[in-house]
Amino acid sequence: MNWITNYVRPKINSMLGRRTDMPENLWIKDPETGEMIFHKDLESNQFVIPASGHHMKISAKERLRYFFDDGKYEVLENPRVVQDPLKFRDEKRYTDRLKEAKAKTSLEDAILNGAGTIDGLPVIVTVQDFAFMGGSLGMAAGEAIVHAFEVALQRKRPLILFAASGGARMQEGILSLMQLPRTTVGVDRLKEAGLPYIVVLTNPTTGGVTASYAMLGDVHIAEPGALIGFAGPRVIEQTIREKLPDGFQRAEYLMEHGMVDMVVSRLEMRQTIARLLKMLLKMPQAEKPLEPEILPPAIVNAETRPQA
Repeated sequence: MNWITNYVRPKINSMLGRRTDMPENLWIKDPETGEMIFHKDLESNQFVIPASGHHMKISAKERLRYFFDDGKYEVLENPRVVQDPLKFRDEKRYTDRLKEAKAKTSLEDAILNGAGTIDGLPVIVTVQDFAFMGGSLGMAAGEAIVHAFEVALQRKRPLILFAASGGARMQEGILSLMQLPRTTVGVDRLKEAGLPYIVVLTNPTTGGVTASYAMLGDVHIAEPGALIGFAGPRVIEQTIREKLPDGFQRAEYLMEHGMVDMVVSRLEMRQTIARLLKMLLKMPQAEKPLEPEILPPAIVNAETRPQA
């Protein structure tokens, strides 16, 4: 035991009335360069590290706040489903895992739907939160995505989906896999109505999600460096017994090979999607492009109720 650190210093600090509790996330390390970034500076830059351009993971609520005009949006309540249809248990009960994920993220499941405007254009936005059990797709998440498509059809609005997932949720077995065709039907119905559907692939987007709604958009945009694919690189290497090319399954590699339409920084995502939507809807473009918006840390939700 280091008695100076563990006993003497706390004693002196308490005598002098100094604070000993420091926030754990005051400084954040850049995974690429090792540079330390002040948390507030990183937050004001939408969690994109200025020096390297590395995109950190962000929560669904932060994503919506950065994306909508003035950070204001209406939260669409997710439909209720059976929590544990298979009474699944491994090391823990599935219900216990759900409770932990809900406490960690303050979400009901991996999907958060919001309605608002970008550049004055009304849209519906669906976000997968990777922090909720790896953004896995179960009955609740599938029902929430289908609900977003239904609201978009009802209100005649385009839908933008931010995908981030490790795939289907194993604790729900075949019921999880059934969400893939269900969400695909939602995409088809939106396209039949002539409404744009834009997908933003974030890090990571893998598994069954890439075999369904995540790869069925009118336009596919990826954040820089995002891992995108069905199976992971390590699994593929072990299967084919060959070394994969550098950057395999990363956003830039997929754009070069035609699987992604464009790679766009998070700082430019809002204005890029606004321009794309106006092109798809044959609306006049703004004379001056949107500027990236710097918002206060607090999340602001719209106070207005859903409109018919």
